[in-house]
Amino acid sequence: MIVENVACNDKYPESLSVSSVFFYVLRRHIQSAMNMGPDSLSDPFLDERKGHGSENWSLICSKEAGRRFWVESKKLWRIAGPAIFSRLAMYGTIVVTQAFAGHLGELELAAISIATTVVVGFSFGFFLGMASALTTLCGQAYGAKQYHMLGVYMQRSCIILFVFAILLLPIYIFATPILKLLGQADDIAELTGSVSIWCIPQHFAFVFMFPIQRYLQSQLKNMVIAWIAAATLVLHIFLSWLFIIKLDMGLIGAAMTLNLAWWVPPIGQFFYISCGGCPQTWTGLSRQAFQDLWPFVKLSVSSGVMLCLESWYYRILILLTGHLPDAEVAVDSLSICMSVNGWEMMIPIGFLVATGVRVANELGSGNGKGAKFAVIVSASTSSAIGIVFWVLIVVFRHDLAQVFTSSTIIMDAVSKLSILLAFTILLNSVQPVLSGVAVGSGWQAYVAWINLGCYYVIGVPLGVLLGWVFSLSVLGIWSGMICGTAIQTLILAYITYRCDWERQVSDATGRVNTWSSEQPAQIISQESRTPGDEDGFRP
Repeated sequence: MIVENVACNDKYPESLSVSSVFFYVLRRHIQSAMNMGPDSLSDPFLDERKGHGSENWSLICSKEAGRRFWVESKKLWRIAGPAIFSRLAMYGTIVVTQAFAGHLGELELAAISIATTVVVGFSFGFFLGMASALTTLCGQAYGAKQYHMLGVYMQRSCIILFVFAILLLPIYIFATPILKLLGQADDIAELTGSVSIWCIPQHFAFVFMFPIQRYLQSQLKNMVIAWIAAATLVLHIFLSWLFIIKLDMGLIGAAMTLNLAWWVPPIGQFFYISCGGCPQTWTGLSRQAFQDLWPFVKLSVSSGVMLCLESWYYRILILLTGHLPDAEVAVDSLSICMSVNGWEMMIPIGFLVATGVRVANELGSGNGKGAKFAVIVSASTSSAIGIVFWVLIVVFRHDLAQVFTSSTIIMDAVSKLSILLAFTILLNSVQPVLSGVAVGSGWQAYVAWINLGCYYVIGVPLGVLLGWVFSLSVLGIWSGMICGTAIQTLILAYITYRCDWERQVSDATGRVNTWSSEQPAQIISQESRTPGDEDGFRP
């Protein structure tokens, strides 16, 4: 039908090739996606008349697509790169502490590991999720050039997180009976409970660290976060040696060094902000931070639940594995796989942050097509990295455990689990990007229900069924939980694919207008620059 309509146009001869028609239609589509006028590029039909052929237009299209991809990639890596490095550095502080604690004894190592990964890990995941609400609000406000609201949003988040920090204190205070209730050995539970009390300062450090980080990331000030994280890691290594080894303070010294490590970033970042690092968005403490708290609480809790359900999913895998008949070998081999997965997950988490910021910035500035293109580039890049790691794990699956153990039994068990590890990493290269879309668009409450259904209604029961009923042990439990992740990823992918981005722009504009305390937000026209664009180009 398209060929007939075009052929009937007197402007073009009837002898046009099908490829010419294809490139003509393709040109119109790309022009629409890039907001280009119909005469922005030379007409391929007229080019063919002049002897240039459709190959010339194909070359133009590929170069333009490559340029767009490169420009968007630079924007994403500007956020993702420092975010990945920062997470690696802060994760490194826990590894360093565990390494020093390992010299104190097996009981001490188990206590500090459980305290940091289970007790502190719970509040870490929940507060990290709650603070991601700032990615939605600060990102969209920054895109809409409502700069004065970013500092207000950050202060509101700190107020809300502080209240929830007080409410979650019983987890630390009653860590010992909680761990005993979960089946932990009495000696480990007692020592872990003592360490958890000393870790309470970390708990309150999260209240300020995560909102400040999201505040800075939303306005593309990422390098300051990375530099402070690097300095913190170096300082932490020295203090761990000093407190644990030199001063012989044991586990109390380990907890104290972690407390300092988690307080250095928020103090350093706030010092940067208050000394003029964010002149457009920081005007000092404001009474507006105490206004409109209830809508902020609902969005923050939705964000916290959404990400907490994700972060705790594979910890349940280890908990279930501990109740298998061959628990010792199964837990050891699974722990090695989860350690590898944990280090690699820092990359997708970086893309989660970058996707959320880019989508929020573009939606706030009124550029729905730019948000859609950012999702495409981020998902493509993260998936490519995931495929590389998938290949590496499959190829080196027999040698993977040698870094962690010399036991041939555990190495054989890790080798069997490596295929599942490879597919977990492959899925995790896509799923966080889709979660980033949800964060940037403000879908947290909706996605929280999806996570609950896919992870805990489908994934966990299926894993229990395969692990115990079908006697597949840890392979069955992990396979079932991978199915839950795969279903969740497919649902989010479908939602993102079917997303009406212009409606998301309207929703973002309404959100900024509603929550802006001083002046109404304005929709930025398609011709204006996006905040952070170095060359003025907008996808």
